[in-house]
Amino acid sequence: MDASFYALYMPALVAARHNPDLRQRYQTMIRAEEPAKVALTTIMRKLIELANALVQKDRKWTPNTA
Repeated sequence: MDASFYALYMPALVAARHNPDLRQRYQTMIRAEEPAKVALTTIMRKLIELANALVQKDRKWTPNTA
């Protein structure tokens, strides 16, 4: 596997454990009996989508504190 995979894999693991929104998405997929690899790949894609949206709008990420 190439380096870009690992550059997303570890942040996705952390997000699936500590980010409330992404954790919810991951847990929902696991409860629906999706393979963990598929659920984690979904989190990786979501991170890419979030980063792309921030770059397009020239914004910085701010955590949801509510």
